[in-house]
Amino acid sequence: MQTSVREKGSTISRVMEIIEAVSKAERPLSPADLACLLDIPKPSIHRLLNQLEADGFVQTNMRGLIIPGERMHGVAWGVLHSQRFSAARRAILQQLTEQIGETCGIAIPNGSEMIYYDRVQSDWPLQLNLQVGSHTPSWCTASGKLYLSSLPRQRRQKIISHLPLRQYARNTIVDVTLLEADLARIKNRKIGTDNEEFVDGMVGCAVPILDREGRLCACLFIHAPVLRKSLDQLLSYSDILRTAAAELGSLIDGPDSVTG
Repeated sequence: MQTSVREKGSTISRVMEIIEAVSKAERPLSPADLACLLDIPKPSIHRLLNQLEADGFVQTNMRGLIIPGERMHGVAWGVLHSQRFSAARRAILQQLTEQIGETCGIAIPNGSEMIYYDRVQSDWPLQLNLQVGSHTPSWCTASGKLYLSSLPRQRRQKIISHLPLRQYARNTIVDVTLLEADLARIKNRKIGTDNEEFVDGMVGCAVPILDREGRLCACLFIHAPVLRKSLDQLLSYSDILRTAAAELGSLIDGPDSVTG
């Protein structure tokens, strides 16, 4: 009985180590990568990966590499939406919205798209009405371009070369060279911009929310109709945005560091 319990515990530990490694990896990993990284025998890693893939926690891309599956995304989404995190997160967004007077929110990367993860709307009648959970393109939104700019150059260029680059608004950048130049500027400034690129008459900017390793895990954005605020006016709030983003980053690593 004791032996079976130890074996079960060892298997559970290995499964959790695999999930943790896949979720934190900056690039897709091969089974051999995981076996070496986690010191798990190759036959065992293949058996565990097959089970995790069957259960929907991981999936294999076209190159045979391991990436997070829908259930892994669902777990992450559920943890971040839990009540324990929600109150502090909403308080930060609410305070930011009141300070700036425009809608503020959080977007998270999902492949070549961004997902509206949370937001607090301003009281103005004229505003962009995107629901939480909405998917937005990465190449013409402030959060999406900020995320793309954070990627290693080769990976970013490979992603850009496969983007549809559809013309959403009057200023959408649909030329790969021009987009790469814009992303280079964003990388240097560490603030994403949307100058009527996603919706005509709407501007926005975004700053990174970093985890404890300094990696971008989400983006904090604000947007407004140009009838109320110009892009330069939104950019003038960059210091306030960065302070709030730092608080949100601390919240991701542990709510007690924000709430005291």
